[in-house]
Amino acid sequence: MAILRAAVIAVGLVAAWQVLVALADLPPYILPDPAAVAGAWLGHGETIAHHAAVTLTEMVLGLALGVALGCISALTLASFRTARRWLLPVLVISQAVPVFALAPLLVLWFGYGLGSKVAMATLIIYFPVTAAFYDGLRRTDPGWLDLARTMDADRWAALWHVRVPSALPALASGLRVATAVAPIGAVVGEWVGSSAGLGYLMLHANGRMQIDVMFAALATLAVMAVTLYFAVDLALRRALPWQPDAAPQEENERR
Repeated sequence: MAILRAAVIAVGLVAAWQVLVALADLPPYILPDPAAVAGAWLGHGETIAHHAAVTLTEMVLGLALGVALGCISALTLASFRTARRWLLPVLVISQAVPVFALAPLLVLWFGYGLGSKVAMATLIIYFPVTAAFYDGLRRTDPGWLDLARTMDADRWAALWHVRVPSALPALASGLRVATAVAPIGAVVGEWVGSSAGLGYLMLHANGRMQIDVMFAALATLAVMAVTLYFAVDLALRRALPWQPDAAPQEENERR
């Protein structure tokens, strides 16, 4: 049923796109119609697939590193008071600096290759994961912690067997946000400086007035981002089967 709904939404968006182009009589260099974009994708499919593989690699590596660093940081903040006193203000202040402003520095430090794009994606993903997981760790039900102490659980046992499991739903929310913003870091890094990737291809096509190719690359990026999000969401739902669905009971019954 979910796949059918997604297909209906996709068809509806394409139809609305076609109607907009027809009614507004927009020139192809402003907004090409879906048929022109599909033709560009077929004509440049191999090139688009090559650049898509580069961007997908940047997204996945950035997501993996950002999640790993975010989880380590959250556990450190939750476990050590000294770390909270010194690192938490730094973490908060660091968010006052726009991450996009660091992109030129990352390109300067890591070069035009994969490293700078992965670093950019990691920075964007890091904060939502850290914030969500840390918030879940510090909001553990006090009754569970009292029960753990009653059963002679030490500090680390309480952390791994009580606080971490109770914080997993919060971490899952942070992971969903991180997955949604992962393409942003990769593409922005490619826009600043790169020799491959969908962001690079879009800039290159725009400079040559190949607007249909640019939209084909954009559509490919959108499909990749949505697919990655739903894949992570499905994995989280299966990993956390005890987490209740937020949908009202009556909507569940309608489905």
